[in-house]
Amino acid sequence: MSEVFQRLFTLSETRVLSLNEQAALGDAHPPERSQFTHLLLHYLERFFNHETASPDGNAKGRLVLAAFAAGLPGLMVAVYLWPVYHPIRGWPPGHPSSGGPPTYWLQVNHHFFFVLYSFVVMGIVTVFEWDLFFPDLLDIFVLTTLPVPNRRLFLARVAAIAVFLAGFLFDSNILAPLVLPEAIDPPSLLRFLAGHVAAAFGAGLFAAVFIIAFESALLAIFGERLFRKLSLLVQGLAISALLMLLLLFPVLSGVVPALLQSGSIYARCFPPFWFLGIYQRLMEGPSALPIYTQLAQTACIATLMTAALAMLTYPLAYLRRVRQLVEGSATRSSRNGLTRVFHPLLHLAIVRSPVRRAVFHFIGQTLLRVPRYRIYLVLYCGVGLSVVVASVLRFTVVHNLVRTEISADGLRTAIAIIAFWIVAGLRTTFISPGNQRGSWAFRIVHGNPPHFDPALDRLQAAKLWVLACALTLTLAAVLASRAITPPELLTASATAAQILVAASLCLVLTDIFFLHVTTVPFTGALSAEEPNLAFTLLKYFTAFPVVIWIPLATEPWMAQKLWHFAAAAAGVVAAHIALRLRHRAIVGTHCRELALEEGEEDFPMRLGLRY
Repeated sequence: MSEVFQRLFTLSETRVLSLNEQAALGDAHPPERSQFTHLLLHYLERFFNHETASPDGNAKGRLVLAAFAAGLPGLMVAVYLWPVYHPIRGWPPGHPSSGGPPTYWLQVNHHFFFVLYSFVVMGIVTVFEWDLFFPDLLDIFVLTTLPVPNRRLFLARVAAIAVFLAGFLFDSNILAPLVLPEAIDPPSLLRFLAGHVAAAFGAGLFAAVFIIAFESALLAIFGERLFRKLSLLVQGLAISALLMLLLLFPVLSGVVPALLQSGSIYARCFPPFWFLGIYQRLMEGPSALPIYTQLAQTACIATLMTAALAMLTYPLAYLRRVRQLVEGSATRSSRNGLTRVFHPLLHLAIVRSPVRRAVFHFIGQTLLRVPRYRIYLVLYCGVGLSVVVASVLRFTVVHNLVRTEISADGLRTAIAIIAFWIVAGLRTTFISPGNQRGSWAFRIVHGNPPHFDPALDRLQAAKLWVLACALTLTLAAVLASRAITPPELLTASATAAQILVAASLCLVLTDIFFLHVTTVPFTGALSAEEPNLAFTLLKYFTAFPVVIWIPLATEPWMAQKLWHFAAAAAGVVAAHIALRLRHRAIVGTHCRELALEEGEEDFPMRLGLRY
C-alpha cells in the first residue's frame, strides 16, 4: 500500500506553526472572483437571507432546515417501502401471505408518489421565493449605481435563479434513488434509475418553470401595481393547490388505475401523470401501456413550451419591473372606505377604550404592509385550505368512471381545521420578530414593562382582532358549505350545533394560543434562544388531531337534546373564564418584572436572580 494511500486512513493532528513560520507563509490572498461571480453569490445569499425566509438573520440555519425538510420525506418513504416489497408472513397487515411483490398498480402508485412529491416541493419553493426573482428598490438604489453593466446584472440574477432551483431540485430528489433499488428490487436497475430520475427531476423542473413563466406573464401584462394586488391571492391559491395534491395522494391513488386505463381527459390534463408516463415508459420499455407513451410525449412538449414561455416573458417582466421601480408610483391613500364605515360600530361595541382602539387599528394597518407577514398568512391559509379540501373530498370509481363525493364527517372537521389554522397563523404573524418600528410608542406611553391595565387592554385588543377575524371566516365557511352539505347536516339542531362549535373553537383557541403572549403584535424582540422547530411541530401534531376530534364527538351529541346544547355552551363559557383568569395572572407577573436596560441580556433573570 503506497504512503499516499495510507495517509487517507491516518488521523494526524494539525501541526501548530510558530510565529516565524506563519510570517514566512506571507499574506493570505482571497480567491480572485469576477464581477459576475460576486453578483451571483450576492443574489443567492438574498434568496435565504431576507426578512421573509430568515427574519433573525440566520440564513445558514434556515438553509440547512430547508434542505432537510425537502430531502427527508422522499428518503423516509423509500425506506418504508422495503417491508412492502419484502413482506414477512402476516406483515404488513393486509398483504398477501404468499410473500410476492405488490400488484402492478400498487407499484405504479409508489412511483407516482415520488413524481407528485417533486412537483409539489418545487412548486412551493418557487412560490415562496418568487418575490426575490425580480429586482427590488434595494437593487435599484445600490447595484445600478455601481459600474456594472445592466446586462450583467440581469444574467447574474438568471444564473442565481437557475442555481437555486437546481439545488433544491437535486436536494429533494437525490436521496430516494440511493435507497429505492434495495427497497423494491427492480427487474432492471438501469431502466428504473433512468425512469425515476427523469420523471422526478422533470416534474420538479416543470413546476418551477411553469410558476416562473406564470409570474412573469402576470407582471409583464398587468404591471407592478396590479401585480402586487394579485400576488397575495395567487400565492395563496398556488400553495393551497400544491399542498392539496400531496394531501389527496391517498385518495388519488385509488383512482389512478381507472384514470390511466380509460385514457380519461383528467389524466391527460394532469401534469404529474405526464411525468408518471415518462417513469413507466423508461422502466417498462416497449411493453408499457400506450397511454404512458402519450403522456411522456405530452410531458416533453409541455416542458419545452413552458421553458420557452419563461424565456420570452421573464426579460419583459424584468424590464417592466425595473422601469416602474425607477419611475415610482403615485401616492395613494391606504385607507379602505368600506372599513371606515364599520369603525363607529367597532368603537361602540368591541374596542371602547382608547388603548384598545390604538392597538386594534395598528394591527389592521400593519398586517398587509410587511412582506413577511403576508407570506405567513399565505402559508397558513394555504395549508388550512388544502387540509379542508382533502378532508371533505372523496373519489370513487363506478363503472370505470371517477366520481367525487362529499364526506359529512369531513365537513364537520372542516370547521375545526379553519378555526385552528386561522388562529395559529395570526398568532405566528403577531409574535414574529424583526419589525420594531412601532414598539417605541408603546414603550414611551405605557412603560417597559407596562402597567397592568394598559398592558391588559393592549393584549385584549389583539385577541379581539383575532377572534373577530376567526369568527367571520369560520362562520362564512359554514354558510358557504351548506351548498354541498348532506341532508343530515341541514336540520335546525345540526346547524345550531355547527355554529356553536365554530364560535366555541374560535374563542377557546384564541385564549389558548395567546395565553402566554405578553407583547403588542409585531413589536416582539428577537429571542436569545434558537426556537426548537421539532418541539414546535410536535405541539402542532399533538393539538391538531384533538381539535379535529372535537366537532366529530360533540356535534351529533349536541344535536340530540336541548340540554346537551346548553351544557356544551356552559362548558365553553367556563373554559373561557378559566383561561382569561390565567391570562390575567401571566400579564400581572410580566408587569411586575423589572425593566431591562438597552442591550441587557435576560438569561440571568430566568434563573430567578432578577429580584
